[in-house]
Amino acid sequence: MSTTSSIARPTSVSPSVPADGAGAPPTRRRRRSPGGGIGATFGVNGLLVLGSAYMVLPLLWLVFATTKDASALYGSDAFTWGGAFFANLERLLTEDDGIFLRWLGNSVLYAAVGAIVGGFVALMAGYAFDKFQFRGKGALYGAVLIGVLIPNTATVIPLYLLAASLGVTNTMWAVLIPAFCNPFSVYLARVFSAGYLPDETLEAARVDGAGPIRSFFSVGLPMLVPGFVTIALFQFVAVWNNFMLPLIMLQDRQLFPTSVGIFLWQSQVQQNPEYLPLVIAGSFLSVVPLVIAFVMLQRFWRSGLSAGSVK
Repeated sequence: MSTTSSIARPTSVSPSVPADGAGAPPTRRRRRSPGGGIGATFGVNGLLVLGSAYMVLPLLWLVFATTKDASALYGSDAFTWGGAFFANLERLLTEDDGIFLRWLGNSVLYAAVGAIVGGFVALMAGYAFDKFQFRGKGALYGAVLIGVLIPNTATVIPLYLLAASLGVTNTMWAVLIPAFCNPFSVYLARVFSAGYLPDETLEAARVDGAGPIRSFFSVGLPMLVPGFVTIALFQFVAVWNNFMLPLIMLQDRQLFPTSVGIFLWQSQVQQNPEYLPLVIAGSFLSVVPLVIAFVMLQRFWRSGLSAGSVK
């Protein structure tokens, strides 16, 4: 009788995996890029390119248009060079006995005085709102924030009525005095004061015997110089581009800034197309002081905008 003996073969034993998968080996997951993928990158960069083109193309067109005469402006492509650049500048500077140079000087005066004096007034107000405690502080600062929300064009007529009651219309003071008080500059000044000037520094100055005024001029003002430059730059651009206020306040052509003077020439283009090169050349020269101001003060401006970003 033969018996069949079976030999047990070794079999691979797989570890038991619980039903909930707690002991399962980790699986690799595909990592996603932090930006959300290629589509998001192209979308963001595309928006940046469109925004840059929106800001740069008008300036580029202005540069090309300054080199053309009246016939070339209407009959040539937008981004082609002309040969009348120096002729347009010469005519611009000699038109009406050089009235454009007077307008340019007025703009520089209005913007520079408004930026320096208005920036200093805003810096003192923002410092007071940040460091001092006084009755009605919240209500006054709320009024400043409301003033930020009101557009400048809505205040032109009330300012004109106030200037007329004081008898300062058709004078430089009618343009300069409103530039000394800017609610947005006061708001920025308080932000800069909170970011640049620690309370401990002022407390140490008071312990050494410095009063509030000396603490501001000896300690606070030197530390707030980048913020002051930033506020002054914003003030300079705002006053330089101001159009409605001097248009309402001034009647004497000798007191016009470039914005109102160029508008005066623009209103005559339909009757005399030869004024169009003057308008374009004047617009080109009116941009140059702004570029110079930003290039010269760029270092302070960058540090001012980054106030409070690094603690």
